[in-house]
Amino acid sequence: MNTELFGSGIQIILMIALSYPLGKHIARVYKGEKNWSDFIAPVENAIFKLCKIDPTEEMDWKKFLGTLLTLNFFWFLWGMILLVSQHWLPLNPDGNGSQSIDQAFNTAISFLVNCDLQHYSGESGLTYFTQLFVVMLFQFVTAATGMAAMAGVMKAMAAKTTKTIGNFWFFLVRSCTRILLPLSLILGFILIVQGVPMGFDGKTTIPTLEGSQQTVSQGPAAAIVAIKQLGTNGGGYFGANSSHPLENPSYLTNMVENISILLIPMAMIFALGFYIKRKKMALCIFSVMLFAILIGIGINTWQETGGNPKLADIDQRGGSMEGKEVRIGSAATALWSITTTASSNGSVNGMHDSMMPLSGMMEMLNMQTNTWFGGVGVGFLNYYIFIIIAVFISGLMVGRTPEFLGKKVEAREMKIAIIIALIHPFMILVGTAVSSYVYAHHPGLVTAEGGWLNNASFHGLSEMFYEYTSSAANNGSGFEGLIDNTPFWNYSTGLILILSRYLPIVGQVAIAGILAQKKFIPESAGTLKTDTATFGVMTFAVICIIAALAFFPTHALSTIAEQLSL
Repeated sequence: MNTELFGSGIQIILMIALSYPLGKHIARVYKGEKNWSDFIAPVENAIFKLCKIDPTEEMDWKKFLGTLLTLNFFWFLWGMILLVSQHWLPLNPDGNGSQSIDQAFNTAISFLVNCDLQHYSGESGLTYFTQLFVVMLFQFVTAATGMAAMAGVMKAMAAKTTKTIGNFWFFLVRSCTRILLPLSLILGFILIVQGVPMGFDGKTTIPTLEGSQQTVSQGPAAAIVAIKQLGTNGGGYFGANSSHPLENPSYLTNMVENISILLIPMAMIFALGFYIKRKKMALCIFSVMLFAILIGIGINTWQETGGNPKLADIDQRGGSMEGKEVRIGSAATALWSITTTASSNGSVNGMHDSMMPLSGMMEMLNMQTNTWFGGVGVGFLNYYIFIIIAVFISGLMVGRTPEFLGKKVEAREMKIAIIIALIHPFMILVGTAVSSYVYAHHPGLVTAEGGWLNNASFHGLSEMFYEYTSSAANNGSGFEGLIDNTPFWNYSTGLILILSRYLPIVGQVAIAGILAQKKFIPESAGTLKTDTATFGVMTFAVICIIAALAFFPTHALSTIAEQLSL
């Protein structure tokens, strides 16, 4: 057990150590400063020339958002067409069929919004063609979209007074070519060396130790696993996700895949400090986020390594091992469960449905606060909303006009911030309430068998609660006891996926654009400091009060009630 805990500690240290220089590189990339990646410039220029894009054109926040949303709508149509016709397309050696309209709608939206909620089994629900030209393509594009949005906000924050926030295309392309692609190549090479498949052969049949035959899927897994981890996309090439031995074959791959989940989200916070030249403020934000996930890691590790009290008569020296890989261990699964839900990654190396109730609660709270590092780019943008609220409240408490980075925070920005902060719990709680009502009164809407829960009582509520939490947080993991590949779940979660991705981005970029246009007010002795431990505690408190407490009544009926029943 000490060895397992040591492995977890090493992974946390490496995440932090690697994210700092990466953050410096990201800031230089977005500022357009000279750096080692300039050799890629001819490729970028060719892309801009081919698409007739002027990367030097400055956009105001409205044009920036319009471009972002238009591009995403195009990719949605692209994904839908390919998914419903994949059985006619090439690269389908296993003869997999096409998806239904409702499943294709859910899949296209899910991968487009960086959620990767999978209502299908990875190796049988898609072909190699759609794995590459829908899934992997979207995993680059959607991650780069979030990063581009944050780059625009950083540019707005850095300027004293400006009407523009940069060029969306410039940030999007550079996010792919100079950040996501190089890191994916490195991670993909490590995975291939460790035995993750990378080819286009169909299924192979191998003899088992018992003398029977087993069919094993293959395909271009290494490339897809690399970007799904680094882009906080999540999902799984195989149905069992990163608990599958071909997707995560060794403890080394488990480490590098887990580190990759938070590497860019952590680096984006440091990039903020370098970009706007406020390293102390970035460190304050980073510290609050790190403190929050360390609490989660501590609780989940304690819960999963301590065993299940209902199995006290059984030797549980390895911890609570139900739903976990013996070769990985309970501590490593506990760590992954927090890193994947503190981000929008959603990949798993063990089944969250089998974890202890308090572990499930921590996983959901990570997604319900949705601010601890989060997805690439959008993680900080969610935190940015709570900074605005905390600044406003703090200003009122000390009797001063609220200001953030020399700009007055007024009623218009506060209204947008509050709406965005409340949309998240509204989506989750309404979705859970509706699904609970339908399950109790109209089960035929979901399955012909008359129900969709494999577990009743407290845990059954947790399964539905988790599904909508994961959808609203654009996470994609799930309590997989839920039968979710039905029109009800495909359409209901798909709607939440759309609204929970684009409404916050619109509000966050709008606030940054509105503040950027205001007159800059130089700091004085009475200016509220936003780079102190006191303000960090204030922001943490605001997040807990607004984002977390809204969910505790439902947790009392689900995860907490289940824990008390053990």
